[in-house]
Amino acid sequence: MTDATALPGQPRGGALSGPATARAVNVLAHNASPMTLDGTNTWIVAEPDSELAVVIDPGPLDDGHLRHVVDTAGRAGRRVALTLLTHGHPDHAEGAARFAELTGTRVRALDPALRLGDEGLGAGDVVTVGGLELRVVPTPGHTADSLSFHLPADRAVLTGDTVLGRGTTVVAHPDGRLGDYLDSLRRLRSLTVDDGVRTVLPGHGPVLEDAQGAVEYYLAHRAHRLAQVETAVEDGYRTPAEVVAHVYADVDRSLWPAAELSVRAQLEYLEEHGLIR
Repeated sequence: MTDATALPGQPRGGALSGPATARAVNVLAHNASPMTLDGTNTWIVAEPDSELAVVIDPGPLDDGHLRHVVDTAGRAGRRVALTLLTHGHPDHAEGAARFAELTGTRVRALDPALRLGDEGLGAGDVVTVGGLELRVVPTPGHTADSLSFHLPADRAVLTGDTVLGRGTTVVAHPDGRLGDYLDSLRRLRSLTVDDGVRTVLPGHGPVLEDAQGAVEYYLAHRAHRLAQVETAVEDGYRTPAEVVAHVYADVDRSLWPAAELSVRAQLEYLEEHGLIR
């Protein structure tokens, strides 16, 4: 989910459907909207010589899309062996139960309510299927249950809604918290510095080839927005709606409800840190 249109520093290009790295292929869901950009990116990830694949974020409950994901894997000679979720928002997870029926797979997620099977996902977990290795990276903030998946063999990270291919993401208050989100961005930045991650495979929008630049931009954008919100409060804009109308005046009004969630998270953060009263 995005709270802004295209921002400076984003790559050119639109929706991606097809190979993105040596191991990751995108199947784009047909649920485009101001909040989902071109649609949800459903990722099929597998070792090049493996018959087994992992699917990350089956997407909305759209039987045509779900069957297309299965068929795409099948055309490459692969069987879906496991389903993973980055988080529980419907545009990523609503189709998971039906997808599990189609593929006979387990569904692993951080939130127990989203799991099908006994195994969940947590910090430090490593998912291995057919020689593929995915490292689980907790990235709460957009939602409390948000995860990213580090694909070391491709120097890539699948970020769900934590980092998008275009625009910036919502901190979905009250479930999402700004402090958590900033920590998650720093965690992703560490992956780019310490683990050589170069590519972001996002939940919406095009692939980002400069992972470090993208994360640095997100951190700078959050700092800028936070300063704007703090100044707005000092200038007498008190309610979240008033702050949105002032700070997000250049953003399409259809996105203001989402922006208000982020503003509520920012106001809570400023109050917790004693910066406003």
